[in-house]
Amino acid sequence: MTLAKPRIKADRLTPVLGIATLLLMLAGLYIGLSAPPDVNQGTLVRLFFIHVPAAWLSYLAYGGTGLCGLLYLFTRQRRFDRLSASSAEIGLLFTVSTIIVGMMWAKPTWGAYWVWEPRLTTTALSLVIYGGYLLVRSLIEEPERRARISAVIGIVGTLYIPVNYMAVEWWRGIHQTQTAKLLGGLGFAASPAYGIALSIMTVAFTVLYFYLLRVRGKIAVMQEAREEREFEHVSGEAATETGAAGVVARG
Repeated sequence: MTLAKPRIKADRLTPVLGIATLLLMLAGLYIGLSAPPDVNQGTLVRLFFIHVPAAWLSYLAYGGTGLCGLLYLFTRQRRFDRLSASSAEIGLLFTVSTIIVGMMWAKPTWGAYWVWEPRLTTTALSLVIYGGYLLVRSLIEEPERRARISAVIGIVGTLYIPVNYMAVEWWRGIHQTQTAKLLGGLGFAASPAYGIALSIMTVAFTVLYFYLLRVRGKIAVMQEAREEREFEHVSGEAATETGAAGVVARG
């Protein structure tokens, strides 16, 4: 007798998120490239439309890591642990993207690709925090213990977000202050034309985050299922060997 295969629910949301991301990015880039050059920085300012949304996405991802970790501690549901780890990976990816685009911007304006000033230093610190988060996960084999420890690291790690955002206000450095101010009164210190493009690109990167989170979450489910099958296989072999050894001993 052949067992019926489990029905897999069709995923319509993920493709929609992917298409929406593509359309929003095309629109944002079109408006951004059509905007007039900056008086001081010329066409270099157009890196702004990638650099800032990438930084925003990294904040969103690290916040998601902490939130999902907190939800795991309350519910003990493995899906929140998977989402937390997936979100941390996305955060690291876009932190590196932020740094690379920032270096392309920094060399012509500061004369150096990297300066150890407060904003950049705290950004580099996030690589240590969340790189350590993923390292800890790789070193702990027991799933429940791994999830608990990771959740705590992810929650504490979210302190990076306000520190990094406010670094240009709290400490003196050469990095410019926030172009889009969210605290102490909303404000946008740039041309309105740049604001439209930046808003669209920020929305695009936000949708991109949820798209990547769903894709990476699905991969994590498959990886977890494979690990469980391998564990059951190894456990079964160990039990068989133990039983065989017992028979030989009695014989």
